[in-house]
Amino acid sequence: MNDVTQADRKMLESLVCPVTHGPLAYDPDRQELVSKSAGLAFPIRGGIPIMLVDEARRLD
Repeated sequence: MNDVTQADRKMLESLVCPVTHGPLAYDPDRQELVSKSAGLAFPIRGGIPIMLVDEARRLD
């Protein structure tokens, strides 16, 4: 199920990584915002990005 609308995608594009302040990539399949520079993936739950490092998944 895709919780992110086109308008939400525009908002997501304006967000930056809370660790590096670099860009985030939206992964629609996993419903995550990925920061390659920080090696973290931040979940999107119910259409709301959870930008807390403690909630992020570490990338392999």
